[in-house]
Amino acid sequence: MEHDADPAPAPAPAITSLQPADDDWAARDDLEEAPAKPHPHSAARDDDDAREAPRARAAQDVNGIKSSLQSLELQSVVQTEAKEEQNRKRHLNVVFIGHVDAGKSTAGGQILFLSGQVDDRTIQKYEKEAKDKSRESWYMAYIMDTNEEERAKGKTVEVGRAHFETETTRFTILDAPGHKSYVPNMISGASQADIGVLVISARKGEFETGYERGGQTREHVLLAKTLGVSKLVVVINKMDESTVGWSKERYDEIEGKMVPFLKSSGYNVKKDVHFLPISGLLGTNMKTRMDKSNCSWWSGPCLFEVLDCIQVPLRDPKGPVRMPIIDKYKDMGTVVMGKIESGTISEGDNMLVMPNKANVKVISVHCDEDRVRSAAPGENVRVKLSGIEEDDITAGFVLSSIKNPVSAISEFRAQLQILELIDNAIFTAGYKAVLHIHSVVEECEIVELIEEIDLKRRKEGDIKKKKSKRKPLFVKNGAVVVCRVQVILETSSVNCSDTIWIHRSGIKV
Repeated sequence: MEHDADPAPAPAPAITSLQPADDDWAARDDLEEAPAKPHPHSAARDDDDAREAPRARAAQDVNGIKSSLQSLELQSVVQTEAKEEQNRKRHLNVVFIGHVDAGKSTAGGQILFLSGQVDDRTIQKYEKEAKDKSRESWYMAYIMDTNEEERAKGKTVEVGRAHFETETTRFTILDAPGHKSYVPNMISGASQADIGVLVISARKGEFETGYERGGQTREHVLLAKTLGVSKLVVVINKMDESTVGWSKERYDEIEGKMVPFLKSSGYNVKKDVHFLPISGLLGTNMKTRMDKSNCSWWSGPCLFEVLDCIQVPLRDPKGPVRMPIIDKYKDMGTVVMGKIESGTISEGDNMLVMPNKANVKVISVHCDEDRVRSAAPGENVRVKLSGIEEDDITAGFVLSSIKNPVSAISEFRAQLQILELIDNAIFTAGYKAVLHIHSVVEECEIVELIEEIDLKRRKEGDIKKKKSKRKPLFVKNGAVVVCRVQVILETSSVNCSDTIWIHRSGIKV
């Protein structure tokens, strides 16, 4: 019984005897599968360790895979954003200006139709609507003039806004009102623009009405230049009209009168101004070049080509953020609208709304209808903010950097050019007006006239003559004066480096 009950030592001699037996494959298998017998407790610990080791290695492998995937995803996102940024077309704001009834809205609507932003069915609907009102030629203007008041009057009241693209550029159209009653709205549109398209009617009598004293052609040119629109495209519209008939003589007459005036307004006509004939109603010489059968004497580019080739001064994307707020609304948070004048706005940025110094965070950024991670200078954007309520924001406030916020002031020194004083008004200390800077509209008062500048002496470079120490008591039309301006409401915020335009009902300064 004892011999039968002692099987444990048996494997040991078997191991020894199997070593020289090279051909005994069964014995080799037994040798490989027969380990030394461990201590019971140590065997249990080894079994636990053996089970835990693969788990630990598996966990490390999973974490490593996740980390690698996250790195690849992040790298892919960065590369995609960089590629999108590289491939993103440049963006320009184009304001259509000119005398009332020159055809600004019609030209803007035709551009949208030619660029595919409006379909044929919509055009047919507008044609029928215009015909019912006995205004058959207005149907293209209905694309830009969307409210009933504008369509009934045939006049643009608010600044219309639309978008179109060419092969290299994204454009935002700003359709400014031409009637003198809506000059403040025109200022709002021109202050956002990079390029101005001055629309002039070639029809007999219409050009003369707009160009004469009191006409909006002159005033809009001066406003555009004063508000920083350095590039101007002058389109002679309605060339297809029966009184014109694509006449070269009429085109040359208008160009000959406009060139001296544009020079006197500060434009470099050779570098910054382009002239071309068009028909806004028919779309002639707008997207494609002029057909010789229509106009044999014109061999220049079309409107789209001119707009594509215009180069504007570059803005600093790394500068301090400056975005004047033109409008705001509520949509699952507070959303502000405006044009970025300087710097770059990105999702997650912490910023200040001046002048109330409210700390806000950027939740999202939209260019046109697309959500983007960041937007550069020149873009018209909608920015959703957290940390501020809609009621705490007013048009004219500025979204700016925390490190370098825009200054909030109530009095500043400015150089003004007196364009026209009506009704024998006197421009002197105590003169009250309305101040327009970007989207800021506030009442102001001229506190002091400091110095009147002689432009002729400055052009001649005569620096030997000493400046007059006596301060002027008043100035006349055409004068350039340095003065101190005080904003009546202390809550106003203006940037001293910006161009200033002061307007009063019936009085332009």
